[in-house]
Amino acid sequence: MELSEPAELDLVARAISEPNRRRILALVRDGELSAGAIAAQFDVSRPAVSQHLAVLREAGLLRERRRGTSRLYRARPEGLAGLRSFMDEFWTDRLERLRLAAELEQQRRDKRGKRRDGGGGRGRGMDRRKP
Repeated sequence: MELSEPAELDLVARAISEPNRRRILALVRDGELSAGAIAAQFDVSRPAVSQHLAVLREAGLLRERRRGTSRLYRARPEGLAGLRSFMDEFWTDRLERLRLAAELEQQRRDKRGKRRDGGGGRGRGMDRRKP
């Protein structure tokens, strides 16, 4: 079943909204762990951990590999691409506004500095007599 982009984004956002799921992702970010090894890190039942794993897998955030009777899980960072793209739209816009505001402020300071200096020529306080 092919999901639309908003539906995928909703699945990912819901999946990572739960603290235990974020913790699972952190555990399997850099390597595979079995379901049992993951469950051992939590004070919840194994079936609860299995449900969290299923939600993360359905959202495309986990890769599951079977080895014998074990299931090994590893994070799929590419599963966060849609959410990251969505967030980047806001971040990029804000950074651009911040850059423009900083440039405008620098221009104002530069103009104030030139007025105080008198533009580098003979201004107030300078001896106008020739040497």
